Amino acid sequence: MEALDPYAVLGVRRRINAAGALTRLGGAVMAPEVVAAMAAASRASVDIGELQDAASERIAEATGAEAGLVTTGAAAALTLAAAASIARWDVAKMAALPHVTADILLPRTHRTGYAHALAASGARLVDIGHNDRGTGAGVRGLEAWEIEAALSPSVVAVGFSVNAASIVDLPTAIAVCRANGVPLIVDAAAQLPPKENLRRFIAMGADLVVFSGGKALGGPQASGILAGRRDLVASALLQQLDMDVAPETWTPPKMIDRTNLRGVPHHGIGRGFKAGKEEIVGLLTALDRFVKADDAADNAALEKRLKAIAAALSGLDVRLVPAEQTGRVPVLEIAVPDALDLSARLQRGDPPVHLSERHAARGLLTLDPQVLLREHDAALAAALRAAVQSTAA
Repeated sequence: MEALDPYAVLGVRRRINAAGALTRLGGAVMAPEVVAAMAAASRASVDIGELQDAASERIAEATGAEAGLVTTGAAAALTLAAAASIARWDVAKMAALPHVTADILLPRTHRTGYAHALAASGARLVDIGHNDRGTGAGVRGLEAWEIEAALSPSVVAVGFSVNAASIVDLPTAIAVCRANGVPLIVDAAAQLPPKENLRRFIAMGADLVVFSGGKALGGPQASGILAGRRDLVASALLQQLDMDVAPETWTPPKMIDRTNLRGVPHHGIGRGFKAGKEEIVGLLTALDRFVKADDAADNAALEKRLKAIAAALSGLDVRLVPAEQTGRVPVLEIAVPDALDLSARLQRGDPPVHLSERHAARGLLTLDPQVLLREHDAALAAALRAAVQSTAA
């Protein structure tokens, strides 16, 4: 019997996604083996703490970190990282969150909407630095004295959103944090690929690193990774687990040393971020696939597809940007007079088509093939040609 299309049953339209692995479009399209692993995981009962222990070992192997945790997304990982930095092993602080006095320092140009995930822990975000380089107002970036001047007893961590532009300041932040015993939380949610970034930030000296599981990794949309120091990851795990347990019979996960605890904590601030057995197994299966993948071969295949799409768009101003330049995957940049108007037209089509609007202010729409299904290539090109022609008419 052929399986029903769940989206057709619900009256939800399938879309052509050339905008990338965006949360609002459902993230990655999972490989069959990831789907199969999740289905198999759903048909058993396991101890989630024991499963997270096993996940920690796999994540540590892939990232070079001391420990790892599967979360319900990168934002959840940031909140748990902040909560771990605040509470450490203190069960009273775990119980008090988010009602605490704690500060997290954040470079000014790193204050984005995603920083709200850090503040959700109850910490106050304190802007530091000038970052003239980051805003194009000068040549200087984050400096050591700007972090040091903001340190105080209430500072529990420094947050850092890493990307191709900000990474030049990361060694400075790491050095100051190490010298002062303050954890550095690195938001690397969208910094995959390249594959080497899985290990890069830990190797540089970051205390905690966050990755999305539902984007380039190809795991469940509601998954992420928190990797780093064992003590901080263990605190995050304690604040995520179901703790409706009898202290007399509770067996803690291996990464948690009960002698560090003066009692057994209750449900923590991460209770709403509980990762299911299906998400944990799915993420680990996807992580294994990602680590074993051949980036060069994958990018070569994507570039071949993009060249064919570009050929079908003859007459349009299209430029292929190779993976070596994007730092991720190859993309097509399409120059149009009114990028947002064209994007809106594409999204109103049947089927709706999505291109990345990241550079729309510069008159560019970006065709990101990261999750674009091969069978959609021709339909995408046809929809784009039709939308451009209707705009010109």
